[in-house]
Amino acid sequence: MARYTCLKQQTFSIGDYSLVPLRYEDRFLIMKWRNEQIYHLRQAHPLTEDDQQRYFDNVVAKLYDNPKPDQILFSYLEKGECIGYGGLVHINWNDLNAEISFIMDTILEAEHFSEHWGNYLTMLKQVAFNDLYLHKIYTFAFDLRPHLYPIFEEAGLVREATLKEHCLYNGEYKDVVIHSIWNKRNLTSHFDK
Repeated sequence: MARYTCLKQQTFSIGDYSLVPLRYEDRFLIMKWRNEQIYHLRQAHPLTEDDQQRYFDNVVAKLYDNPKPDQILFSYLEKGECIGYGGLVHINWNDLNAEISFIMDTILEAEHFSEHWGNYLTMLKQVAFNDLYLHKIYTFAFDLRPHLYPIFEEAGLVREATLKEHCLYNGEYKDVVIHSIWNKRNLTSHFDK
């Protein structure tokens, strides 16, 4: 298993579910899900196997040994089988914040959407707040899936902002909705050491 040097703990678990450093073997499953769900992602075109291979070889491979990577990605597993992936992206190490990213196997969305998002957010908060000591994590969601918002709010995120007509989607401007959660622990003394 690959390891992130920036993390003390590599695996985060709840029952049968776990987050582990992004596994190379999951790359084409992830490509498939991204292509199926391109409508809500910041992805300009469908990915090819060559695109995905290049991304893993040139971007992902360099994240593990970086003490302050701009993203930390995980495979989301159920009993060892990859059923999703995501992580903390656009990490700002100066201000200690990061954006939440997650997609699951497309076939799970209809019946298990809130369950997997809830599990994922619980584990990701452990990564962000207990291991990395980030101050804030947030979503940046095109306003296309409003059924996400109650899940975010149940997990403790607060609707912080709506960026009006912020993205062009199928020839129409859409809002971007930002939900955030802050680390409640006073960690300034942690960084003074």
